[in-house]
Amino acid sequence: MDDQHSWAVAFGILGNIISVLVYLAPVPTFYRIYKKKSTESFQSLPYQVALFSSMLWLYYALIKKDAFLLITINSFGCIVETIYISMYIAYASKNSRMSAMKLFVAMNVGLFSLILVLTHFLVKSSIRIQVLGWICVAISVSVFAAPLNIVARVIRTKSVEFMPFNLSFFLTLSAVMWFAYGLFMKDLCVALPNVLGFILGMLQMLLYAVYRNSEKAIEEKKLPEQTKTIVVLSTLGASEVYPVAIDVQPDANTDNTNKENQQTGEPDEKSLEVSSDLHSIECPV
Repeated sequence: MDDQHSWAVAFGILGNIISVLVYLAPVPTFYRIYKKKSTESFQSLPYQVALFSSMLWLYYALIKKDAFLLITINSFGCIVETIYISMYIAYASKNSRMSAMKLFVAMNVGLFSLILVLTHFLVKSSIRIQVLGWICVAISVSVFAAPLNIVARVIRTKSVEFMPFNLSFFLTLSAVMWFAYGLFMKDLCVALPNVLGFILGMLQMLLYAVYRNSEKAIEEKKLPEQTKTIVVLSTLGASEVYPVAIDVQPDANTDNTNKENQQTGEPDEKSLEVSSDLHSIECPV
């Protein structure tokens, strides 16, 4: 038992360190927002979901014994994500600010309060931890649907431009650490979602190895400026998709095609297809 506890502590500490790096991944994005005093095309949804997930896991850790390492990382997550959301609201346009505030009230106040009340007053104390744990598992698994969009995009475009290897690697490593922590702590609710996180992380790195030398897809060059999505896979609160703006220069052939379409009054079907696809990726969660 002592050996298992020691291993759990070791993996939990490593998981904390890696997860802190994951939580700090959007810092360049929000530095850009601070410098430009504008949120541009960025959205608050990933950070709202991350805060909601962190709050749920923190609640789970507080009512569960011997979960100090879960408390530390999710407390840090709640603080960091609250700062991100506050900065977003401060620099967002009026419509975006109202949407972000409505989402915050609905998800992080309303839905969380509902779960808190239901599990505290309607669920027996003997099974409260199990019920709350499986709620956390359901939220984590649903968030893991986000990387499937970027995986499909990489396969379709044969380009890893939208899937940074470093984040995929560290998030896969994070899944391994938290899986091992849950395994040694005999906590299925922590271990189970990270199996899926590990599989998807390995899939991303495999795709990176296959397509890393491929040329950028032609269709991606048709838009002068778009937002690329950084997939962040982690069970304990840090499951997000971070958008980072990039500049893409259109080529001469594209310009000629667009001019011909403007003269004939016909829309560029390829551009419409890409535009629609990008819209679905910006809101993957």
